[in-house]
Amino acid sequence: MGRCPTRKVKKRRLSHKTARRDKFEVKGDDLVYTELRKPETEVKPLKLDEDLPGMGQFYCLHCDRYFSNASVRDDHFKTKKHKKRVKIMNGPAPHSQLDADLAAGMGMPDNGPKLMAA
Repeated sequence: MGRCPTRKVKKRRLSHKTARRDKFEVKGDDLVYTELRKPETEVKPLKLDEDLPGMGQFYCLHCDRYFSNASVRDDHFKTKKHKKRVKIMNGPAPHSQLDADLAAGMGMPDNGPKLMAA
């Protein structure tokens, strides 16, 4: 009983990374961008939250990630992913839902310049 020993088809293995990525809700680029553009007077201090790593006190605003302590967060600041993310967020505004709607033809119609009525 069992499989044929000459079978050449390998079992397809699913990546565990996609399930892990979907496990945590991450803000979209446009929401992070608007959060970074707020004046510092509107920024609220981080609240204590037992469900988040490090009680929610060690947060990277650019990457929307929480860390267990300050040293891990500081190590994250030196990574290539973080530096790339900072560069993206300091550049032009990322696409928003309005841009997507307009590209799909679901936004306001653009009929060009209005002609004179008379």
